[in-house]
Amino acid sequence: MITSTSTRTSTRTGTSKGRRRAVRVGAHGTHRLRRRMGLALVWLLILAALLVFDFPLLSTLATSFKTDAQIELTPPQWIFPPTFDHYHNVFFAIGFQYSAFLVNSLVVALLASVLVTAIAFPASYALVRLRVGTKRLFPFVVSMRFMPPIVFALPTYLFFQRVGLLDTQVGLALINALFNVGFGLLFLTTFLQDLPPEIEESAMIDGAGTATLLLRVVLPLTAPAIAATSALVFIWTWNEFLFALMLTVRNATTATVGSSFFITAYGIRWGDISAAISVSIIPTLLFTFAAQRWIVRGLTVGAVK
Repeated sequence: MITSTSTRTSTRTGTSKGRRRAVRVGAHGTHRLRRRMGLALVWLLILAALLVFDFPLLSTLATSFKTDAQIELTPPQWIFPPTFDHYHNVFFAIGFQYSAFLVNSLVVALLASVLVTAIAFPASYALVRLRVGTKRLFPFVVSMRFMPPIVFALPTYLFFQRVGLLDTQVGLALINALFNVGFGLLFLTTFLQDLPPEIEESAMIDGAGTATLLLRVVLPLTAPAIAATSALVFIWTWNEFLFALMLTVRNATTATVGSSFFITAYGIRWGDISAAISVSIIPTLLFTFAAQRWIVRGLTVGAVK
């Protein structure tokens, strides 16, 4: 009698434990399923956003591989046999030197980045530590970055014509550096304000002069901000169109202006324009991927304390 009672009790206990274990397993499985569905939904939203924002780029890329007849079709075709004729026209068309345009863009963008860094770094240090020009000069220089460039178009053209800088890589780099130095000054000033002055004071106690202090102490500490500034100035200069159109004729023509040369009196060669734009995007993408770590680090330094 006692044995049968204990057996029934054990059976009930085992059954209740099995039910609780099954409930826990079911709850865990449901939670895992919900988590996977949430991740899938997030990825779908990301892909949809990328498709929407990158649609112009994808459309341009697809157009560069179409024939002229396929480009004119309505509605447009998205599945078609690709052709490379437009890329051949971009690089090997008679009288059209797109490779030289790419070199001009590269030289101008690099020169502008170096000039902005060389000017903004010591100037921002003087603003933060020596309090030089904080009331008038700093707001004036920064405000130039937010003014429409067309305001300076005619005076810049007349000045460059007089000093012999028209259609030169140096002149184009100078005007781009002029418009971007305000951003570099603002960005590096914000970064230097977060650096503790005790580090510099310790170096001065050890006998470091101004040049040594800037080059061996402050410069390594501000390397992420300098790299981010240089990368952004490079990208903005590469994509600049107005001054590249106004201040160049042939010798210093950049890739952005060169892409528009396929608009002729006989029509618009959409395939060649799309191919030229697709090629001109590659250097900036490579540069952005290469400097991505520095850009993110420079933009986020000081955001969390």
